[in-house]
Amino acid sequence: MTRIVREQEVPGAWSRGSVVTIGAFDGVHQGHRRVLQLVRELADARGLDAVCVTFDRHPARVVRPDSAPLLLTGADHKVELLAGTDLVDLVAVLRFDADRAGETAEEFVREVLVDRLAARMVVVGADFHFGRDRGGNVAMLDAVGADLGFEVLGLGLVAPPDDETHEAYSSTRIRRLLAAGDVAGAAAMLGRPHEVRGVVGRGDQRGRELGFPTANVLVDDEILLPADGIYAGTLVGHDGVEWPAAMSLGRRPTFYTDQGYSLLEVHVLDFAGDLYDQPVAVRFVERLRGEERFDSVEALIAQMTLDCDRAREILGA
Repeated sequence: MTRIVREQEVPGAWSRGSVVTIGAFDGVHQGHRRVLQLVRELADARGLDAVCVTFDRHPARVVRPDSAPLLLTGADHKVELLAGTDLVDLVAVLRFDADRAGETAEEFVREVLVDRLAARMVVVGADFHFGRDRGGNVAMLDAVGADLGFEVLGLGLVAPPDDETHEAYSSTRIRRLLAAGDVAGAAAMLGRPHEVRGVVGRGDQRGRELGFPTANVLVDDEILLPADGIYAGTLVGHDGVEWPAAMSLGRRPTFYTDQGYSLLEVHVLDFAGDLYDQPVAVRFVERLRGEERFDSVEALIAQMTLDCDRAREILGA
């Protein structure tokens, strides 16, 4: 079973000797899982722990907040996914704040990799940089590792098999797919549907008035939502039960001309319970259409009926 260790909770050494990989791991996508699988194999061959080091927030949120990307996964979700791979013995979650950003690469190596994790091998991307002013890289790790007793393996990015673009798995690529509304393409990169989490808030009850009650899911502003549109997907309740759903993400142009934000409204198919104030997860499976403005409420209701029928068909509900 994977242990999760948070830096501020446990002092001293965390490992008996390890193969370590380090990164933001936003999305925990298929490329990340290939790296974790390699770390597992290398650790087993050497009789060491397989360790994944990540951070309690995306480093860009601290070092360049004005240009930091929206996230595919929140911190807790990311750690849950990393542990859920069952590929590592330990997920070490480090605090990333101004002090960490100001730490030199050499200080990070000695404090974390050597003193706490007893690293014998470090596996990172070939373009990996870390430490103050991005002073650490694969060459630096190689040089320091020769003195401190660990090897370094720098990996190139991996492209999906049979992908005509030959573009590698990456969080950036997944963000582009989601920005275009291609949730199916993003799911292929992630290895699962894109999921956002939030709490069900109280809206204006308009969906209920139309015969399609919706759960208005309030998602953290740091999390990336797909392009506005209508989607088939699922809603997972706080009890872990997953329900098929038709979902509207957008600014409701039939009723409003100046709504300044996108609202995620989830109509759970064949569900009559109360979801208010509950934490839920929403998983996007397929985009049905773009958001549209209808000339009448009747035309909107007719289209919503078709959308729900199409969602049932896609989801096998």
